[in-house]
Amino acid sequence: MIDSFFEQIYLDTVNETGNGNGELQRNKRRQQIDALMGDFRDYNVKVTNVQVVGTVEYDEYTRQKLMFQFAKDLTGSTYVLTPKNDRDIHPTVLAIHGHGYGNKEIVGLTKEGEEDNNNQSGIYQHFAVQLVKRGMKVIAPEVLGFGERRLSEDIEDDKPSSCEPMATQLLMTGRTLAGLRVTETRRLIDWVETMEDVDKKRIGMMGFSGGGLIAAFTAALDNRIKATVISGFTNTFKGSILAIHHCIDNYVPGILEISELPEIIGLIAPRGLFVEGGHDDPIFPVKHTKLAIAQLEAIYRDMYDYPDRFSYDIFEGSHQIGGEKSYDWLRNYLLNI
Repeated sequence: MIDSFFEQIYLDTVNETGNGNGELQRNKRRQQIDALMGDFRDYNVKVTNVQVVGTVEYDEYTRQKLMFQFAKDLTGSTYVLTPKNDRDIHPTVLAIHGHGYGNKEIVGLTKEGEEDNNNQSGIYQHFAVQLVKRGMKVIAPEVLGFGERRLSEDIEDDKPSSCEPMATQLLMTGRTLAGLRVTETRRLIDWVETMEDVDKKRIGMMGFSGGGLIAAFTAALDNRIKATVISGFTNTFKGSILAIHHCIDNYVPGILEISELPEIIGLIAPRGLFVEGGHDDPIFPVKHTKLAIAQLEAIYRDMYDYPDRFSYDIFEGSHQIGGEKSYDWLRNYLLNI
């Protein structure tokens, strides 16, 4: 049967990866993953020409919008939410959105940029606002391919994203959209570390869905991230990415030759990790989320003897942020490092 042929390809690939658990093997795996996602060094990606283009004051925090360059002809933007408290330096979180209308959706704005007075509306629950209200400085970048960072033709046609044309062009050059997004995020961390009110020892990430992919891969590759929340993404490739229709930005050619998804996420260990998923999530099925959680628990317990650094929440809900436990976990973890 055709089905069994492709099942055997999966099994042969995963069984031949020879994943070791020593630090040398783990570091080698990081290098392999980094290489598979694509080499963007020739494009000198970094944050330059930063300009503040808007500031709004709220009772508990200040929100700024910044524009900058990532590379020649590659502009970017981010919202920066700073809590109003008595701290001189703040634990800081990169908040990464997934599919939708961009970073406006997580900072409390409508698609048109107006105040969204329906608090915690939609699947994102304005989660950047939830984090800043807990005393963390929040960096909420616009992910490439969404919002103002779509291709001009897609903006004119009001398409929700530019994932497909961007990803397919990059794939034809041996690179991936996931790789470019992770590269941008790591360069954003470089810039965040230059901010005077950022506690460089207490930098975390929270990402949902496609933003969960970015958070997972960035934290796996970059040990400057001390605590990570992955929402609506933790699963197995077999149970989700290979079994259910997903956006092309989820696919990295050859990744199964390195590891299945739980082992990739496990490269974050022994740093802090919290995963959450909706019990009724149709695209990241809970059965496979639980399998991934069991593997991650084993990594933190058996490899590092730090079971308390990993936590999770399977909440009643669909493909959405939970937040009931994850927000406070992230704050408490960063404050108590």
